[in-house]
Amino acid sequence: MKRRMITAFVLFGITLVALLVFIGLYIDETHRVQETYRKQYMTEINHASREIELYVAHQGDVEERYKRITSFVTCANSFLFLMNETSDKQIIFNEVTTCLIKYPEQMSERMEDLKKSFDDIYANLDKGYEEAKAVVDSVDKMGR
Repeated sequence: MKRRMITAFVLFGITLVALLVFIGLYIDETHRVQETYRKQYMTEINHASREIELYVAHQGDVEERYKRITSFVTCANSFLFLMNETSDKQIIFNEVTTCLIKYPEQMSERMEDLKKSFDDIYANLDKGYEEAKAVVDSVDKMGR
């Protein structure tokens, strides 16, 4: 009887240690995945900023550049969602994406301001999100 109790405690200890190791590995992998999403998010922001710079300079096919900007912003928006960032940042990026898709005429006039906001976001400055919000707020959503 005593031997069975000792065996049960040893098995319980081994199982507990294995569970703790599994939890630690899971948390570590989650942090690595989040870091990968963050890098990809920043890459997309940088691509959008560079594409806006070329768009403003009227280099190449302007319509194609606008589509690429929209694509980069949409990708950044997706990575922001995967990063579990605060909902305020997600809402702002959703609004920027929506404005790019629904109001291309108005957004084409605001590209320099949008580029500045993306540059600030890329530099990890929270004011970049405020600037992006200001761009969204400047769009007449009634289409006038």
